[in-house]
Amino acid sequence: MAIEIGNSIPNTSINTLKDGIQAIDTSEFFAGKKVVMFAVPGAFTPTCSAKHLPGYIEHAGAFADKGYILACLSVNDAFVMGAWAKSQSAPDSIVMLADGNGAFTKALGLELDATPFGMGLRAMRFALIADNGIVTHLFVEAPGEFSVSSAEHVLAQL
Repeated sequence: MAIEIGNSIPNTSINTLKDGIQAIDTSEFFAGKKVVMFAVPGAFTPTCSAKHLPGYIEHAGAFADKGYILACLSVNDAFVMGAWAKSQSAPDSIVMLADGNGAFTKALGLELDATPFGMGLRAMRFALIADNGIVTHLFVEAPGEFSVSSAEHVLAQL
């Protein structure tokens, strides 16, 4: 069952790359903060690299001005997420979250079976807004679509 508006962010561990791999407890990461988290099916994939992450990079200042932390989630390892951030010139203000085994994505109920494409378990393309760990908005893309999880769409909701 997928997470819904009003639900708490599930408590799992995810990773980021900062002076080596750093584990992040999701309940602590979201606690006491306003967070916009967007998920991509894969780092370095076409739409993710050409549109999804670049939109959030372009509008990072506008989200910060409204008091939101940005987080990019993918079912990739922390080294891949770090390399992708570097290749995209992503600012440090966008926290790159690596859900290597997909545990957090599964806990959200937003996993995508991409095995027909040779990609295994991935995250659906989505964005959510959470305030102190409670989901206030959720935007899940239809398969093959890119609109409601875009930075521009999410920013317009704030």
